Amino acid sequence: MADMTVELVAVERRIWSGQASFVLARTTVGEIGVLPGHEPTLAQLEEAGVVRIDGTDGTSTTLAVHGGFLSITPDNVTVLAEFAEKAEEIDVSRARAALDRADTSEPEGAAAAARANARLKAAGAAE
Repeated sequence: MADMTVELVAVERRIWSGQASFVLARTTVGEIGVLPGHEPTLAQLEEAGVVRIDGTDGTSTTLAVHGGFLSITPDNVTVLAEFAEKAEEIDVSRARAALDRADTSEPEGAAAAARANARLKAAGAAE
């Protein structure tokens, strides 16, 4: 089976690194699925989205990612995020509270709501 090296790095830490068979991410121009041998690509990640990495060991890792870039070569995928959090690290009640507090009539509130929604989606708790 073909595989590729994937690294997901946030400003504060490396979150995921290893061999993967598939990466799914949302960029500012749409969703992209990456398989080994993908055409070289550089894309800006959506401000608040979800990234899924399917490891070659059969595991799947879902993360909430806020801002950053996706760099793809035929053998490597690098996700450089401003902030990222694995699904199992997400405090669902805290994300719901942030969503409830967000004032979506203002740009900052809309961005906070989008981040909270991405966290809930990554955690499998989106409504």
